[in-house]
Amino acid sequence: MMFTTALFYFFAAILIFAALRVVTARNPVHSALWLVLAFFTAAAIWLLLHAEFLAIVLVLVYVGAVMVLFLFVVMMLDVNFDNLRKSFRSYIPVGATVGMLVLLEMTLVLIGGGTANAPSAGLSQPSNTKALGALIYVDYVYPFEIAAVVLLVAIVAAIALTWRRRKETRYQNPSAQVKVRPRDRLRIVSMASEKRED
Repeated sequence: MMFTTALFYFFAAILIFAALRVVTARNPVHSALWLVLAFFTAAAIWLLLHAEFLAIVLVLVYVGAVMVLFLFVVMMLDVNFDNLRKSFRSYIPVGATVGMLVLLEMTLVLIGGGTANAPSAGLSQPSNTKALGALIYVDYVYPFEIAAVVLLVAIVAAIALTWRRRKETRYQNPSAQVKVRPRDRLRIVSMASEKRED
């Protein structure tokens, strides 16, 4: 057995175990941390497949940004997980159906991947980063830009839907602060002094 094959099986076993722990862990913070381990091992497998750009993007974007957001939401929001666990059994049929569809798709991909023609070894292939950049910014530049605009609209819509003006919050009026005069802020009152009687 080659060393890279042994590494693949090692990382695959860790990835499967971490993915199972994401689903079975009772604490949501622990589930998020197991998901971080799953992302790291998936990045290691992509490095074995010579997809360096995708591995770095997975670590930087998902582990560095998305998982921090997940942990922030889980730790800062007061979610009652006991009520969510009561109706857990009602989601089993839908979850099993989706799981079977994913398993069927993965099986079809693995079966179809064995019959694909392998590229000839004599051709010089560019790096996957260069090929991905050429594919996104040359061949599919308009769909890429449309997807970016759709995501921007979704972000603005999410902010607009969740924006609420709270009555108890005090807001500043910058124009009123600029127009203020010293005599409006300070008033000197003349008072007679009081003598202490012994």
